[in-house]
Amino acid sequence: MPRAGLTPERLVAAAADLADEAGFEHVTLSALARRFGVKDASLYTHVRSLKDLRTRVALLAGGEMTDRIAEAVEGRAAGRDTLGAFAAAYRAYALEHPGRYAATQIRIDQELVAGSPAMRRTADVTYGMLRAYGLEEPDLTDAVRLLRSTFHGYCALESTGAFGAARDVQASWDRAIDALHALLLNWPREKRTDLDRPRPIR
Repeated sequence: MPRAGLTPERLVAAAADLADEAGFEHVTLSALARRFGVKDASLYTHVRSLKDLRTRVALLAGGEMTDRIAEAVEGRAAGRDTLGAFAAAYRAYALEHPGRYAATQIRIDQELVAGSPAMRRTADVTYGMLRAYGLEEPDLTDAVRLLRSTFHGYCALESTGAFGAARDVQASWDRAIDALHALLLNWPREKRTDLDRPRPIR
């Protein structure tokens, strides 16, 4: 019989908290069982495996992060204002919730991504911001990868204290966002060949 009060939602929330406290790599079924004072086997009533648990944490964290970003950009003018708010919310979440943030970096099965409202909203918010720069595919995907790489790399280095120069870290971040904004405004459009152009359905 499942332990009274123990639910998948409570387990995932506890696992997310554990990730922030000890690191995402330390989220295990055994550690979670100890936190609830139950045997490891009892958790399989609620989650299928460690991979399932970590995937659920990733989806939870992704939804939380997207909510924060969406709230930050709501009502802002397109362009530098929105990009800056998006980036600031991303960075704040990454630094405040390192374990949860680490969970958002794992690869998730694409069927789960497609079926997750949180993940769809992430795409809507991100691509919506970039479409305001006049980007279309495949440039949209390229721009998303550039932003993600820049934000992730900066946050990863900042979180470990790797920036040792006297220059203020916030000032460098602001300049990086200015540079990204300028790049997006002047994005080098990919030249499309006749083979790339959409063809009418016959």
